[in-house]
Amino acid sequence: MSVMEGEALQFRTSAAVRIGRRSALSIALVSAIGLIAFLWPLFAPPDSAIIAHAGDAPWLFAAVVPLVLVVVLAQLADRDMDAKSIALLGVLAAVIAILRPLGTGIAGIEPMWVVLILAGRALGPGFGFALGSISILASALLTGGVGPWLPFQMLGAAWVGMGAGLLPRGLRGVREILALCAYAALATITYGFLLNLWFWPFALSLPAQIAFVPGAEFAENLAAWWRFNLVTSLGFDIPRATLTVILIAVAGRPILVALRRVSRIAAFDVPVRFEDTTMAQRSSTMGS
Repeated sequence: MSVMEGEALQFRTSAAVRIGRRSALSIALVSAIGLIAFLWPLFAPPDSAIIAHAGDAPWLFAAVVPLVLVVVLAQLADRDMDAKSIALLGVLAAVIAILRPLGTGIAGIEPMWVVLILAGRALGPGFGFALGSISILASALLTGGVGPWLPFQMLGAAWVGMGAGLLPRGLRGVREILALCAYAALATITYGFLLNLWFWPFALSLPAQIAFVPGAEFAENLAAWWRFNLVTSLGFDIPRATLTVILIAVAGRPILVALRRVSRIAAFDVPVRFEDTTMAQRSSTMGS
């Protein structure tokens, strides 16, 4: 085998979770609901019912988002996942669930994002979406971190994993690692900013410059949210992004090679067929 053929084989992988039309529609639906759940404070008009019942909003979305996520994951499992991809999903979700508590509460240091981003890149956007949501749920159950924030964390992580899988497939070598580093920095900081939106409108005793004002103009609340992120969140988001970028730069290539090798060996795009060996043996006996 030539060097070029070996390199081509190294990048020849199959998506661990194939996204069919119905699954794509389900993901689009849950993403649309998720965006509403995150962004409603910025767009809700002053006389809307959601502003009148703003205190109930996080609980409402915390109930709706998991239900829709369950539908999406069930759709993927029913039509687009096989036993091999489910097994690999379980292994990597367990790895992330173990890694996540290692840095919880320590300046945003969270090594789990390396596994999620590289798995989404190597195994496809459908796998990244499922891995992000399931691994966060498993971690929360492991550490007792279950609360109204959990559905938002699950959806945010699902988007991060899916986004890695949607990066251009033609990138190779150093260009691929650089693209993943840039994506990791953007995605992990954006994740932190988005997660602030679930509780920022209800944070008490905030200075007027960073406080949410129900029914205020979009630009006013957007500026306040941005200042809130800079003051309260960036100190966690930058270390999270920095650690993720460093780990991808150092270990990204061998991890991608390992995940792609698993994908080739598993042959996710080859359908599993079962044959009746009893009938085959009978036919062979009669023939002899």
